[in-house]
Amino acid sequence: MVLPTHHRTATVDAQQVFYREAGPEEAATVLLLHGFPSSSHMFRHLIPALADRYHVIATDHVGYGQSSMPQAGEFTYTFDHLAAITAGLLEKLGVSRFSVYVHDYGAPIGWRLALNPAFEVTAIISQSGNAYMEGFAKPFWDDLFSYATSPGPDTEPGARAKFSAETTRWQYENGAEDPSLVSPDNWLHDQTLLDRPGNDQVQLALFRDYPTNIGGYPQLHEYFRASQVPLLAVWGERDEIFGPDGAHAFSHDLPDAEVHLLPAGHFALETHLDAISGYIHGFLGRLTG
Repeated sequence: MVLPTHHRTATVDAQQVFYREAGPEEAATVLLLHGFPSSSHMFRHLIPALADRYHVIATDHVGYGQSSMPQAGEFTYTFDHLAAITAGLLEKLGVSRFSVYVHDYGAPIGWRLALNPAFEVTAIISQSGNAYMEGFAKPFWDDLFSYATSPGPDTEPGARAKFSAETTRWQYENGAEDPSLVSPDNWLHDQTLLDRPGNDQVQLALFRDYPTNIGGYPQLHEYFRASQVPLLAVWGERDEIFGPDGAHAFSHDLPDAEVHLLPAGHFALETHLDAISGYIHGFLGRLTG
């Protein structure tokens, strides 16, 4: 039986935060945090695959999906702020203990939650959710780092190319063994949201803020070493945004990290849902007994 997914909205700091929720509320919670340029839509199939055993919550970050998208001049688009909004949602839902699944932009948000003493992160699942300098794939990141370091008319065109329709489609299809398994609804959905008036400034603001995530890596690595939090990396080995070196890097500080590379790209859930959900069930099942 496929359990239903509820589509809900909560007000957090005057913003409407959309989230998907499924599974028994009394079960252990799994928080799903999406990456750029997607939304919780990327978890639409994973949610029911996990909800038979877990209480699953998947949020849309402010500026993405069905959540509020205030203009960049009206909201401070930083990863600190997005993490604070997510923390506010969890507090409103009464969730303080959870495992977290991070992808792309969801990783720096998830890392901030893990470092927040208000929460207990019991396990981490990373799908192309980077935490080390290893994994930043060239040439994808060259333009972004150039813009973040020196934003201006010379570097902005390269940054803007990252939210073009061509790049959005490439992020989904690149690395897929069989691109026909990837529904075009994905990139059309994402691009429609990226093309909203003012969303370009949202993306540029977060590109400029991205170096703060790297600046937080030493503290994050110390957290890994001190906590030895259980970690599962399920990663597309053909991902040309966050390469597979980023998956192996977790073992620097978490020697028991479980790493599985899949013959997939950045959005591995689109082609390897069964494999990923199977790894998650096995990983979390071994932790909970």
